[in-house]
Amino acid sequence: MSEPTDPSDPETSRRRKVPAKPKGRVTMTDIARAAGCSQATVSFVLNNTPGIRLSQLTRQRVIEAARTLGYSPPAFVALHKPTPAFEGLDGVIGFAVDQLATSPEAVVAIEGARQASWNAGNVLLVAQTLGDSVMEPRAIAALTKRGISALIYMTIFTREITAPDYLYRLDIPVILLNCYTSDYAFPAVVPSEIAGGQNSTRHLISHGHRRIATITGEPWMQAAQDRLKGYRRALATADIPFDPELVVEGDWSASAGYAATVKLLALNDRPTAIFCQNDRTAIGCYEALKEAGLHIPGDISVVGYDDEEIARHLFPPLTTSILPHMAMGQWAIEQLEAPSPPGRGRYPITKLECPLVERESVRTVAGLS
Repeated sequence: MSEPTDPSDPETSRRRKVPAKPKGRVTMTDIARAAGCSQATVSFVLNNTPGIRLSQLTRQRVIEAARTLGYSPPAFVALHKPTPAFEGLDGVIGFAVDQLATSPEAVVAIEGARQASWNAGNVLLVAQTLGDSVMEPRAIAALTKRGISALIYMTIFTREITAPDYLYRLDIPVILLNCYTSDYAFPAVVPSEIAGGQNSTRHLISHGHRRIATITGEPWMQAAQDRLKGYRRALATADIPFDPELVVEGDWSASAGYAATVKLLALNDRPTAIFCQNDRTAIGCYEALKEAGLHIPGDISVVGYDDEEIARHLFPPLTTSILPHMAMGQWAIEQLEAPSPPGRGRYPITKLECPLVERESVRTVAGLS
């Protein structure tokens, strides 16, 4: 992890005026503001985290600010004492996710965070919480007791959350992954789903398709809502009238994809292309098309979403969009280098692109010049 840029040269730093001691308990945010660095940097210095490349000047500035403000927890008092091997877990970043075992997205995000963490010599400690109101705070308390320097908080479904009070009380940086809060109190990253739906539909339009259907996910989910918005936006941009008959509600499953495709094929004017809003839906779509004696992409083009492993093994291989969970995990770690805004601060929601992977399930319709 690279060192946050010093806001001044050494001579100016020596002349820095340390603010008066704040009222109440001194926090790492107070120290970060006084030292002119990020809250993560303060955490790394005060916890004596190994593997973090910070200049001695920065370390001294943080320690001086902490002492001036009267910050004196045990970890700081023992800062210069040698740490016996394997005693505790220094250099640890916590990662709490509501669902781990049932979804590949969480594993991919964790792997992205792990790669970025290991590059700086830090360990990632993961806990599954299931969003349980009793066990989740206990799981996060267990992580913090191990001396984590930061916490990544992930939900498996992209959505706005009401952050529990204990996240606000943590004296370490908190990063939200695949979720966000209405008060923008934490750095947050989500996929750019509207743009992803728009790009998927635009890809079909660019191949001459104008009768484009879509099979959605469950309508209460933000991902399904946003992908549908992107679909409609692409049609509007291309001056293609929206036809509600071409939108069939699904539930992300292969069986729903099969049933929705059968319904679409029964239309008097059936589509020439189908945008399946996830790859599992596309599996069912493939089966229904083949059962009807239709060829992909010769008779109907198909686009998926998510880029699951199965997408490249379908016949023909499926054109689809990548959910950027690997990049989101890496982004979360990178934010620990960013300076904290004064006070609680407001952070914009970062949206990462869902790149389209072109394979062999889309063809250009006849007559396109």
